[in-house]
Amino acid sequence: MKFKASQIAEILEAEIVGNPDIEVSTLSKIEEGAEGSLTFLSNPKYTSFIYSTNASVVVVNKTFEPEKEIASTLLKVDDAYKSFSKLLAFYNEYKGAKSGREEPHFISSSASIGNGEYIGAFAYIGERVRIGENCKIHPNVFIGDDVVIGDDTTLYSGVKVYHETKIGSNCMINSGSVIGADGFGFAPDENGEYNKIPQIGNVIIEDNVDIGTCTTIDRATLGSTFIRKGVKLDNQIQIAHNVEIGKNTVIASQTGIAGSSKIGENCQIGGQVGIAGHLTIGNNVRIQAQSGVGGNIKDNEVLYGSPAIGYSNYTKSYVHFKNLPSIVNKMYKLEKELKELKEQK
Repeated sequence: MKFKASQIAEILEAEIVGNPDIEVSTLSKIEEGAEGSLTFLSNPKYTSFIYSTNASVVVVNKTFEPEKEIASTLLKVDDAYKSFSKLLAFYNEYKGAKSGREEPHFISSSASIGNGEYIGAFAYIGERVRIGENCKIHPNVFIGDDVVIGDDTTLYSGVKVYHETKIGSNCMINSGSVIGADGFGFAPDENGEYNKIPQIGNVIIEDNVDIGTCTTIDRATLGSTFIRKGVKLDNQIQIAHNVEIGKNTVIASQTGIAGSSKIGENCQIGGQVGIAGHLTIGNNVRIQAQSGVGGNIKDNEVLYGSPAIGYSNYTKSYVHFKNLPSIVNKMYKLEKELKELKEQK
């Protein structure tokens, strides 16, 4: 589908510099822009590309003043990055605007589904499931018994949602993620063999949560595993039973959080972070990538290392880590000189 520059300008409330009737049908990077594409310029590092790009339309800040002729039509806005993000969301919604029910699929007679739904082929929707309005259930999704899903939520292909899970409105769960599988609960007996502890709790995901591909969130042993409002989870994250993630916390790929740990609000957790079980992590905490956390953390801490220590302490220490061989050699040399001085006495 094609859009005129004037139509896009209306969406963004932008000033048009150039041809308002020029049409675009795709989005691109400014350095890779082709005819018929729309791109943006916000980072000064990429300014040179605006003079060579073949993109038909470029979104720029109102403060941008060209130093030479530009072939593209410009759309001037207050914040080019935010405006382009708005277009990306619009484009993504347009591409995913499917509706109706594909065959074959299975929907239990006791399930209820709101208006505006999309049910993809081979989707399975179990007993007493309640799904809100304008939800998108893509092919090969499994939704177990007694699951509740709010309005405007999307489950992409291959998502598995176990029984009694509750998912809020305006959530997105990407392909391959598993919500509500058994937590890792086993108890050794007198023979050293491990017996499974039944996991009879559930998972509760609040509104406006995004979950990446192949992320797993385990059901609680008792009670609930909580993912609070506005949480953003990357791909391949493991969240164990009875964990709680506070609202608006973001977690990068390959992080693992062990059972019953509580993560505060507005935290930023880097990739491959490991967090031990039964810990409490405060609000506004930042944990750098590949850190290992084995103790409680207070509000507003910034951590780095494994086991994690204060960020500023780690960066200072790292200078010495790199120079450790030369420091050791100097120590040996000093010890030798000290020994010689003692012998001379």
